[in-house]
Amino acid sequence: MLGRLGIGPDEEAVYRAMLKDGPGAVAGLADALGWPEARARSALDRLAALSLVRPSADGGPGRPVDPEVGLASLLASQETELLEKERQIRASRIAMAGLLADIRATGQGVSEVQKLRSMDQIQSKIEHLAGTCTSEIAAFVPGGGQSAEHLEAARPLDTSTSDRGVRLRYIFLDSCRNSSATREYVAWLGERGGLVRTVPRLPLRMLIYDRSRAIVPMDATAADRGALVFDGTGALTGLLALFEQTWQQAKPLGESTAEAPAGQGGPLSPPERAVLDLLTEGFTDEAIARQLGVSVRTVRRVTADLMQRLGARSRFEAGVLATTKGWVGV
Repeated sequence: MLGRLGIGPDEEAVYRAMLKDGPGAVAGLADALGWPEARARSALDRLAALSLVRPSADGGPGRPVDPEVGLASLLASQETELLEKERQIRASRIAMAGLLADIRATGQGVSEVQKLRSMDQIQSKIEHLAGTCTSEIAAFVPGGGQSAEHLEAARPLDTSTSDRGVRLRYIFLDSCRNSSATREYVAWLGERGGLVRTVPRLPLRMLIYDRSRAIVPMDATAADRGALVFDGTGALTGLLALFEQTWQQAKPLGESTAEAPAGQGGPLSPPERAVLDLLTEGFTDEAIARQLGVSVRTVRRVTADLMQRLGARSRFEAGVLATTKGWVGV
């Protein structure tokens, strides 16, 4: 039950025993739990590292910290780590956007960046890279729930790569959880060893092969305008870092993304935070819907709820109030 706080089954069992029966000696704990003494001592050491057990004044193995204090401290630490990860991802997105803009504007690195002008060229390159990669495909898959036709078209490539032992790591949008076709496809991928996680927002569509080549669209809002293939460039390092940071923050598809309901000034759910972030960046309802893979109606409903909770009379005022409350901002 406490695994998400870094407390394993052994540590939880010892902590519960100490809270129920008092500290006791290590041997007493081991006997009560039916464990070898070394196992109980190992769990105590871990609890001490988590600040859930502190030195005992009588020289015993330690005294348990009140769970209302100790567990709250662990949760606060995790919240701080999550905020830092979000800050790092924001910074990476900004750096990546600036780098891609510079490449498009100046043509720098042309010798290391291949431009694909048509959808046929893009599809041929994807088929070639998927067919020749040997270790991993990592991908951002925006757009929310994928159509059954699109998923069936992707199945042959995913089959051939997974059959060769290539690891598949895909990040979808949280909104894909509402698509039965996507959930079924992800379950099929999982049976073949593929790993899928989701996040509220993705910056663009991206494919990375063997950590050495990447394909990204020239225009994130219009796939038919062509794509760029990065091959061992500095830009690829940034794209890899962005993927890994996003992967660490993402949740496995089978895991709930729900958070505690947000009260006035309270925490935001992931979809609410994503809408608010895009809103303060000046995106329209239609653009936000495309980014998150949801309907415009859903965006407007979430926006209206956020404005009401903030007491804002306009979207601009909502952005200012949200920043003041610490709901947005790097």
